[in-house]
Amino acid sequence: MVPTIESVVPLAKSFDGAGTVTSEFREKFVVAFRWMLLGRILDEKFASLYRGGKIHGGVFTGRGQEALSVSIGVSLRKGDVFAPLIRDLAGRLAFGEPILDAVRNYLGSPRGPMRSRDGNVHRGRPREGLVPMISHLGAMIPVVNGMLIGRRFKGLSGTVGATCTGEGATSTGAFHEALNQAAVEKLPLILIVANNQYAYSTPSSRQFACQSIVDRAIGYGVEGVVADGTDLADCLKVVGDAIRRAREGEGPQLVVADLLRLGGHGEHDDAGYIDAHLKESHLGRDCVAAAEETIVSRRWAGAHTVGEWRREIIQRIDEAVAIVQREPGPDPYQESWCALACGQLREVYEDP
Repeated sequence: MVPTIESVVPLAKSFDGAGTVTSEFREKFVVAFRWMLLGRILDEKFASLYRGGKIHGGVFTGRGQEALSVSIGVSLRKGDVFAPLIRDLAGRLAFGEPILDAVRNYLGSPRGPMRSRDGNVHRGRPREGLVPMISHLGAMIPVVNGMLIGRRFKGLSGTVGATCTGEGATSTGAFHEALNQAAVEKLPLILIVANNQYAYSTPSSRQFACQSIVDRAIGYGVEGVVADGTDLADCLKVVGDAIRRAREGEGPQLVVADLLRLGGHGEHDDAGYIDAHLKESHLGRDCVAAAEETIVSRRWAGAHTVGEWRREIIQRIDEAVAIVQREPGPDPYQESWCALACGQLREVYEDP
């Protein structure tokens, strides 16, 4: 079966003193890979439905960013805050988002979390810490700051908040103001930057002049670390350690992962501007295929078992799509025109 979030073990050190992979890390790697596989196949299903005219609006897949995204979802705990971005389907699923939530939102079902109000990725479950995305780049960082400060006012501790941006968002005012605020307030914020080399079609060389985005961390007084975004083991270790440090009171953490999105900005974009040399470089490595190769080569699971996981995931996705396609569309005469159910809104804003 596709694993549940409760089955994910806490991240220990990747290796013991002798350089041997620990059983804890091996288990977490395999669980994370299965979430990656679910995210990749569900993304491919959405792309297929889009090309078939079944989805209106945009489809933005996470191909090439699943290792980074899933590392956030499996390393957070119940009670934490996660504000994902457009390519974070794998992380959303690992954090606990039901497959039906994603399918209903894309297909416009009024039974979805946003009640047909928006296609694609602007969905969430605020009561459960999954924050609906704001499209404006960098805008999710101050939202998470506010939630963390609100918990501080209530005397709550032991939880953290994570959010994601691309490298283009690091050039926005919201990024600078919110990261500065988090540093001054010493908030348990984990800010993940997916440096996928292009802000839509603008290359990184036209976005920033510093050697690496992580160099900016020192200017804010926060800790900055770099991850190989194509390597699941490295992402699990780096992101997991950053979350642990934030949870232990060491303040905001900036994680910059270098990778390449393996497609256009969305399914409407042919990505003809991406440098062919980048595709052939280490950055262009498919993180899902690389993780699968690790699992099979280390004999953590056989190729047949991985194939069974893939077939089961495809079946679950097809069943979810079939369910949603049978559901009626929104009826404007019966709608209250609230993005979230009004009862939910009262619970969100009146919760003591």
